[in-house]
Amino acid sequence: MQKVALLSEKRYLKADESNWYLENIILEDKLLTRSLYKNDIIAKRVAWDDNPDLSNFDSAIFRTTWNYFNYLDEFIKFLTTWKNKLIFINPIDIVLWNLDKKYLFDLNSNGINIPESVLVKRGQVKKLKNISQKENWSKFIIKPCISAAAWETYCVERKNIDKYESLFYRLVMKHDMLVQNFQNSILSFGEISFMLFDGKYSHAVIKKPKKNDYRVQDDFGGTVSNYYANNKEINFAERVVKTLKITPAYARVDVIVDKNEQLALSELELIEPELWFRKKKGSSDLLAGAIKKKLKFNRL
Repeated sequence: MQKVALLSEKRYLKADESNWYLENIILEDKLLTRSLYKNDIIAKRVAWDDNPDLSNFDSAIFRTTWNYFNYLDEFIKFLTTWKNKLIFINPIDIVLWNLDKKYLFDLNSNGINIPESVLVKRGQVKKLKNISQKENWSKFIIKPCISAAAWETYCVERKNIDKYESLFYRLVMKHDMLVQNFQNSILSFGEISFMLFDGKYSHAVIKKPKKNDYRVQDDFGGTVSNYYANNKEINFAERVVKTLKITPAYARVDVIVDKNEQLALSELELIEPELWFRKKKGSSDLLAGAIKKKLKFNRL
């Protein structure tokens, strides 16, 4: 039987029954582990940030490596160390591309609708007030191009823009930054996450922020519910993945409704997305099958 490492972090390796967040992580990995075993693949959870020895594994899949952006140099070194010694799922090239949210502009050039966005490159001196005036945005989001879980993400309004100028200057001296027009539908409708395995739709959830917040992540009190997608929505999510040069074993396509009432891609997650197997019975089997297929055709 082949052996796959389920890549996580040191802080997520041991269960804590009092921690619902950690319990969900472990439950999801248990579901995938069982599905992989049915496909003759043995899985073991491994912390990428604990100097692991992966020499006994045939492959590795990114699962909950959610601190990678805080230790980017170390993470890339980890990938470089092992890239020619085992198979990564998803492949390293697509992971490195997906690390940086500038990929949104690549997808937009291939016909994928995204929220109105401005890129401010690291070291550029630009004022939020000038961007707001030029784009005619009264409310917008700022965030680093390499980040996760709303890290250093802020919602700025024209009336309090002066309050954020020094913060934005500090951030842009260290990071490429995205400035995006705020989409009000996130407050009322939320954000849909579509799970796709081997390019095909499996299931979806809808995430909504708590009252007086705009962040949909459950880390910040957001709610997650099953979502029954229609054909138009499923086609949009699958079309996003079809624009890629290779079909990933797994993808999460996060979608909102923009100010023009059109579906828009907020993020494409190809590294370590939560996939909510617990929300759809049998969905972990779909990923296990996709992994087995990738291993069959990508032997080192």
